[in-house]
Amino acid sequence: MPLISLAQGLSHAREHGYALGAFNVLDTHFLRALFAAAEAQRSPFIINIAEVHFKYVSLDAICAAIKAEAALHNIPVVLNLDHGTSFDAIMKAIRLGFTSVMFDGSGLSYEENIRQTAEVVKMCHALGISVEAELGAVGGDEGGSLYGSCDSSKFTDPAKATDFVTRTGIDALAVAIGNVHGKYRGEPQLDFPRLQAIREQTGLPLVLHGGSGISDADFRKAISLGIHKINFYTGMSQSALVAVEQAMQHRETAYDELAHMLMDIEAAIQQTVEGQMQVFGSAGQAT
Repeated sequence: MPLISLAQGLSHAREHGYALGAFNVLDTHFLRALFAAAEAQRSPFIINIAEVHFKYVSLDAICAAIKAEAALHNIPVVLNLDHGTSFDAIMKAIRLGFTSVMFDGSGLSYEENIRQTAEVVKMCHALGISVEAELGAVGGDEGGSLYGSCDSSKFTDPAKATDFVTRTGIDALAVAIGNVHGKYRGEPQLDFPRLQAIREQTGLPLVLHGGSGISDADFRKAISLGIHKINFYTGMSQSALVAVEQAMQHRETAYDELAHMLMDIEAAIQQTVEGQMQVFGSAGQAT
């Protein structure tokens, strides 16, 4: 089926009380694993392509492959630019048919974040493209160190949330409540009262970045408090690396040894994603 917008996907997720998993893609092996997981679980999902990963992919080729694969399945799928920080990246995403853009102005001042986000919203909404933005700053370094920690001084301020949402017109808000990109240093401690306050202040679908490492119970609680999109990448890449390590420990002197390893990677990613779809409550929602 054709790709859907993030706003369409989030509307269904809110109505039925689940979260859409947003899974990053680096190549067609990731892509095949995601669609295999979605078919097995009958789950809608989001395909993320992060700006920091542009150097690893041919955008034109992977986007064509995504659209072709989506056309083969009766599964609602969103194609989202993950952590777009430059207008050049956003324009590439628009040109290639992305149905959602996450503009990350978290490194800007509050007023500049509002100004630039509002410009992105105006441009994207005119084309039917949804926009997610970030208020506060999620811990860790996307595309950097594997391990990250959070800074409570950069958590999303509920008092500013309403003003930010009203002045930008965004479709979804990414929050900082103790979540980090990559692996946590120590145990994750999500600020659920803050999350509840943000939901009450904005009434908007909320997004949790840095999903790898959060417990199933915390995921479910976050969903009950307004999280309807969860970004999940590190867990996928780590399961793929484990598959590679296991394959290297049991080397085959076979002509297609590399091909077998790639299939093991796909299977590992699929298994990980299927588990997260079940936790997020999206399994069985692609009716």
